[in-house]
Amino acid sequence: MEWVTTFMGVVYPWELDHMDHMNVRFYTGKFDEATWRFFAGIGLTPTYLKENDRGMVAAHQETEYKQEVVAGEMLTIRSRLLEQGSKSVTFMHEMINAETGDVAATTKLVGVHLDRTTRRAVAFPEGLPASQSSLCE
Repeated sequence: MEWVTTFMGVVYPWELDHMDHMNVRFYTGKFDEATWRFFAGIGLTPTYLKENDRGMVAAHQETEYKQEVVAGEMLTIRSRLLEQGSKSVTFMHEMINAETGDVAATTKLVGVHLDRTTRRAVAFPEGLPASQSSLCE
């Protein structure tokens, strides 16, 4: 799967820590917003999840901080599917300074498809995750 844009935003002053750069919890928050947009783009939409009593849970996450991010910077996150299992997906996000094009951070995640009633991992239905979607473009 190609990279798709899943988040665009700005760094606000209240997202900074005592060292005047974006606190790690806000990197995670922005990556989380990108994740839900990414999931919708591969067919795991809010409607699909609700109507099928399904969910997605993070089983593993690895984040690398490559460059400080400060207030006023515009950010873009792009995402792509790396691997699909019968019950899980592995995907990656890149957080990019929209002005300079520099990569500020990356995160690699494993998401597991969950039955919300039994709280157990379940197989994706045929055709999901989808390889392409207009929801991310």
